[in-house]
Amino acid sequence: MREFMAITKALSDPNRVRVLLALRHGELCVCQITEMFGLATSTISKHLSILSQAGLILSRKDGRWMYYKLPGKSAPVAVREAIDWVEQSLADDPQAVADAKLLKRILKQDPTELCKRQCGR
Repeated sequence: MREFMAITKALSDPNRVRVLLALRHGELCVCQITEMFGLATSTISKHLSILSQAGLILSRKDGRWMYYKLPGKSAPVAVREAIDWVEQSLADDPQAVADAKLLKRILKQDPTELCKRQCGR
């Protein structure tokens, strides 16, 4: 039951669902996610933490940067089914479509420069 409750909590926020949908396109740096949502880095980090605790995303650190991606086929069945359900249910959602277009523009930017600009470094 604990796994189920963590997943449902993670999916109860629209921004967290949007992050999951964005990650269908591949691994993203936290700076790219922050740029996409226009929220404070601390807010994005909290959302990512909740998604991670539920097992819905995986993270890795590369130097100063954090990267996130969807889990693979080795993820628990409940996690894989939740992600599939989100993707199938919202594939044609106007917000998801707009986010995909925005993400394409963000992915054309140099992630190092994007991160430096956000961190003021």
